[in-house]
Amino acid sequence: MSTGTTWRLDQRVRVSGGEVATGVFGEGPPVILTHGTPAWSYLWREVAPALARRHTVHVWDLLGFGDSRPDPGIAPSIARQARTLAELAEHWGLDAPSLVGHDIGGGIVLRAHLVEGVPVHRIALLDAAVLGPWNTPFTEHMQRHQDAYRTMPPHVFGDLVTARLRTATHHEMPEAVVDAYLTPWAGAAGQQRWVDQVASVSFEDTREVVARLDRITAPTLVLWGERDEWLVPATGDRLAAAIPGARRETVTGAGHFAPDDNPRDTADALLRFFA
Repeated sequence: MSTGTTWRLDQRVRVSGGEVATGVFGEGPPVILTHGTPAWSYLWREVAPALARRHTVHVWDLLGFGDSRPDPGIAPSIARQARTLAELAEHWGLDAPSLVGHDIGGGIVLRAHLVEGVPVHRIALLDAAVLGPWNTPFTEHMQRHQDAYRTMPPHVFGDLVTARLRTATHHEMPEAVVDAYLTPWAGAAGQQRWVDQVASVSFEDTREVVARLDRITAPTLVLWGERDEWLVPATGDRLAAAIPGARRETVTGAGHFAPDDNPRDTADALLRFFA
């Protein structure tokens, strides 16, 4: 692991749906960080080292994201990612880790717990895509017109997703950070992977989760960027209200990518919660 604009997960784990890039850092009670779309584990580059001072931090790239690759014919759906998370927890030998999920990672960690049966110590949900409808208009448009996006000249597609990515933070994203987020999506192959994951993501995979939110007994933190324009903060209020005893906190001056906009306050909130 390295911080700044360079970030790499150096371990590979074979799972039922493909090969997953992973990394394990620090010592202490286990925490698994699960990113969302269209990010990859790079999102945690400043939060993971802070948590690793007190915890064993397990980080992974979702199938189809970063350096993780699904096998041919495997759709990188939320259901598949939740099954993968369950397999990783077993691979790491974790009895009851704390789970942190951002964006669709929130739906993934809740599905891993509530549907796949992964025992948990605590759950933290950051700007989480759980309560539907949570697809942005851009995602919905891409789902309806997949062929147009798949056949678009790669440089035009790149311009579109670059502009979209820049709206994920409240503060202006530095060019080096934009480039790092976009590296896994570069070129014709990256373009197809982007559309693959958009086509595979559905609220249907979180419907079962929403129906079971009242069964959550683990302490839960719902943490939201104050300036999130992708999933407005009121969504966080509703999610916290649906989970028994959930704590609701705000990351000041942060957009949807709260760990990027304000990593210090994000890490501090998580450390307080896990303590």
